[in-house]
Order: sequence, then C-alpha cells, then structure tokens
Amino acid sequence: MTAPAFNRRIATVAAHDLFMAALSFELAVKARYWFTGAPQEWGFLWHGTALFTLVCAVVFWRFGLYRGIWYYASVRDLGAILRAVTTAVLLLVPVLFVLTRLEDYPRSALPLLWGFLIVLLTVPRFAYRALKDGNLRAAFGNHEPARVPVLLVGAGDAADAFIREMTRSRSAPYEVVGIVDDRPGRIGRDIRGVRVMGAIDDIPAALAQLVRKDRRPHRLVLAGEFEGPLVRKLVDLAEKSGMSVGRIPRLADLREGQVEVRTVDVEDLLGRAQKVLDRDAMRRLIAGRRVLVTGAGGTIGSELVRQVAEFGPARIALVENSEFNLYVIDRDLSERWASLPRSAILADVRDPRRLAGVFTRERPEIVFHAAAFKHVPLSELNPEEAILTNTIGTRNVAEACRAAGTDAMVLISTDKAVNASSVMGASKRAAELACQALARGEGPTRFVTVRFGNVLGSTGSVIPLFEHQLAAGLPLTVTHPDVTRYFMTVKEAVELVLLATAIPADEAGRDAIFILDMGEPVRIQDLARQMVRLSGKKAGDSDIVFTGLRPGEKLAEELAHAAEGLRASRYEGIRIGLGRAMDYELLKPRLERLERAARERRTNETLGVLAELVPEYRAATPTSATAG
Repeated sequence: MTAPAFNRRIATVAAHDLFMAALSFELAVKARYWFTGAPQEWGFLWHGTALFTLVCAVVFWRFGLYRGIWYYASVRDLGAILRAVTTAVLLLVPVLFVLTRLEDYPRSALPLLWGFLIVLLTVPRFAYRALKDGNLRAAFGNHEPARVPVLLVGAGDAADAFIREMTRSRSAPYEVVGIVDDRPGRIGRDIRGVRVMGAIDDIPAALAQLVRKDRRPHRLVLAGEFEGPLVRKLVDLAEKSGMSVGRIPRLADLREGQVEVRTVDVEDLLGRAQKVLDRDAMRRLIAGRRVLVTGAGGTIGSELVRQVAEFGPARIALVENSEFNLYVIDRDLSERWASLPRSAILADVRDPRRLAGVFTRERPEIVFHAAAFKHVPLSELNPEEAILTNTIGTRNVAEACRAAGTDAMVLISTDKAVNASSVMGASKRAAELACQALARGEGPTRFVTVRFGNVLGSTGSVIPLFEHQLAAGLPLTVTHPDVTRYFMTVKEAVELVLLATAIPADEAGRDAIFILDMGEPVRIQDLARQMVRLSGKKAGDSDIVFTGLRPGEKLAEELAHAAEGLRASRYEGIRIGLGRAMDYELLKPRLERLERAARERRTNETLGVLAELVPEYRAATPTSATAG
C-alpha cells in the first residue's frame, strides 16, 4: 500500500499542534502565577515546556491528530482532541514527578494547561472550516452507526458530505469504512474519522486490511467525477473482490437528504470529466439570433435544440421529416421554453424547393445541419437513400444557406467519413467535400464542419442494443473480438459543436474541419462484459456472441485523415484539420450525376460516382469471427 513517506500538509499540521502544545504550557504557567500576584517571565519553566511538547508529539501522533483534514473538521475531530489532550496531560504528571518531583511546576496549572490546549487545537481547525464553508453547520451532526459497509473512492467534498449524512441518523443505510484517493496529500489522513488508506491502485491492500479488522466493504462507491477508463478499471477491481459498484448522489441531492447510492451506468463507464467551457463565446454565437436545426428530433438534433434554447436565440426553427420526432422536440420546447418563438416544420432535406420556402420564411442566421441516415448496415442495404439524404440533402441545405445569406452553416459529420469503408461513411465524406468546397468560394455564408464519433444512447447504436438484449435476457452480440469505437456523451458533443462554431474563421481557416477529441477508443467486447456486470450478473463467455463484421464496418474508426494535418485550437477538446476540397464548380456536376443516379436507383452507377468523389472509399469485405 502506498505510504506517505513525507507529507508536507501533515508536517504543517504537526508543527502547528506542537507549537500550540508549547504555547499552552507557557500560558498555563503564566496564568497561574498571574492569579497569585507573582507574574513570571516567558520561559520560566522552559524545561517543562520542552518535555510537554515531546509528550504531545508522541500522543498526538498516536491519536492521529495530524492526519485530520482541516477542511472537513467535525465533532469527531473534537472528540479525538479531547482524548489526546487528556492523555498528554495525564502522562505529563508522572513524567514530571519522576524527573523533578513536581517541585517547580504548580499543580494548579494542570487544569489550565488542559483547557488552553483544547482551545488552541480546536479553534484553528473549526475557524478554517468556517472560513471555507461560510458556516459551521456542516461540522456538526449525530454519529449513529450505519448499515452497509462501503469503501469510498475520492477524498473530496463529495466524500465529506456523504460521510456526514451517513452519521446523522440510525437509519442511514451505509457505513464508510475507508477511503482511497490518488492525491498524495490526502493519503494517510482522515475525513470525519475515516482514514484515506491509499491510492486507487492500493484497493486490494486496503480491502485486506479491512478484512483483518472485520470491516470488509460490500460496495465500492465513487465519490466524485471520474473518467470512463478509471471507472471501467474500478468495475473490474470490484468484481474481482466480490463488491458491487455505485456512485454517491449529487451534492445538491445529498444536501436535500437523498443518500441512496445509485448504480454506475454506461455513461460512467464511457464518460469523461467535464471540461471548462467558454460559455460566453457560445452565448455570443446564439443569443438574439435566428437559428434553424435540421434533424431537430434526432439524438444530436434534439440536444442541439435544447442547448441553443438555453442561450436565448431570437427564434428557432425545427426541421424534421419524422412527424413523431418533431412532435416530441416541439412539445419539449413548449414546456421548458414556452416564451421562445419557434416553428415546427415537417420537411425533407432532399427537397430543395421545400427548403427554399422554409429559408425564405425563417431567414435563419445560423443553421445546424444534423439530419442524416447513420446506421451503417441499413445504409449498405439502401445506398441510394443514404446518399440522397446524407450527401444531396447536405448540398441542398448548403445551397439554401448561400441563397438566403445565412451567416453560418454547421455540418455534423462522423468519424466514419475518414477512410470510408461504408456507404454511410462515404456519403458523409462527400457531404464534407460539398461544404468545404462552398467554404472556399465567395459569399457571406461560413461553412463549418464538425466531426466526431459515436454518442452515447444514439438511436440504433450499440449501447441501446445491449440494453435491449440485457432486458430481454439475450446474449449480447458483438461483431468482432477486437472491434473498437470512440464514444462521447451527446451533451459534451453538442457543447463542443457550439464552441467550435464560435472559433473565428480567420483563426481556423474557412474550409477547416473541427475534430472533437473523443479520448481513447473503447473495445466493444470489454464494454459488453462490463454492462453485463453492471446488470448484476457475472460476465462469462456465454453472455457474449461474436457475429462477424457487418458489410461496411471497420474494426477501428479514425477521427482524421493523414493528409488533414491536425493542430490544436484555442479550446481543449477541439482540434483543427486542414481542408481537402476541390473547387465547388468542379464538384457540383459530380454531385448532380450522383443525385440523378441515386434518384433513378441505378445502384452500380451511384456507387461508382460516390467512389469518384471519395477515392479512399472501398467497400469492406465482411468477415466472420468467433470467440477465441
């Protein structure tokens, strides 16, 4: 287990406490002689001061006073101070008797020494907490035993609040028996009497120590925000140790008395710590402007609508070809932003005349184009439909933006457009080419392309499929043992889309592609096994079936082409790739050929023109795989 060889904060607390021990001895002697009318100089009994300080050094270390974190000072710490000071004063008496027969030290100073030292050790601790919290309410509470023993991961505000709630009443459901935390300054210290036992890698050693004390935890509970890779590691550790994994409620819920530990979910497994975002830049982009969102009822589109609404646009137009999806997002807006002017428009991006009418009426200043067919196997089976929506629909929206004098159009693209092996990916790459080519031309409209990978919970994606299979008691189907994918929460993806759009064109380049940092790719087989574990079952081989790669599917996705020359942007999480587009006047006749072939359902010609537009497009040959 990691041991704090030297901890500067512990050393600082120890120096403070020993200084207070020496000061209390001097004050006690001073006060004693002052009351009798014979005041003495400071240091009159310096030998006794040194001896008492030495006794306190040993006693305080034994009682763990140095390990307490002042920010979480509580009644439990006060109890430890009382016990330690009483012990130190009681030990001083026989030591002084042996050395001096108590001839020089006034016995009546002992009660003063006891009182002075308690005050000098307690007041700074609680004053520090009051200064940080603004009050002392959080430091006090009842200390009744809890029920289910848990080991907390994280020694911060969340851990302190959770421990406090667990000690308030006999009915509290959990008892915190230990904490682990990767911050060296916290290891070996206490929060409300609970020891930070080591780093996260020390969990097995911490468990062994708790088992020896007959305090084995039943659950591993996350107290704080942790990125997906660490959560997956903790789920593995917990399973090997026979524990379940949970997450404490939000701090706001804890303050309202909601203490039930919730189950770790798939967003915990794949999510990332929240980035600090430039929300002022996002607000300047949206506030007071007319916004139009295509595919407004889809996973990305609906989140775009909600986040745009938060920033106070002048008006928002919802364009969607699914009646039900349009109804749902329009209802959501009416309930949450009732005063926001809006239009709910049933329209298909394949229909340029319909789009022209919509743009003439709505006069949007910013357009977010999220309408797309994104399911890879279905696009392989229906290539013309994917191309007409993803490529031709994007061209239609882009030309409508240019004709209407729209300030900016934002294309939502996908990692499957890089070195495309599927119709879906190639159709989205062709859409990128159209927007990049238009970006190079004249006109008031700025064309922005934002590319990222899978979003959690997206319709038709792997996670809803796994959840359905688990609920139905079916084995989870994975195409290949080594298949990996990038994942991001839809909230984070849309926030970064808005932030990327706020980056000035002269900084990024007019035809640049903004590529979102997706973190590390996740092996789908590992994700499947951990979702089985979170469902409460053991993840065995029989729970997962390998079905073989589907047409158009790759083992691993890429976020950028080698020729795009990635560079950093002003914002963490957003990189900029160089454009690889041709002149729009050269591209336009090819897009028209593609449209004619697709509308007339000439599949071979359609795919041939698509391959001309996207030379790297090669249809993947499906392969099968079995568990090995």
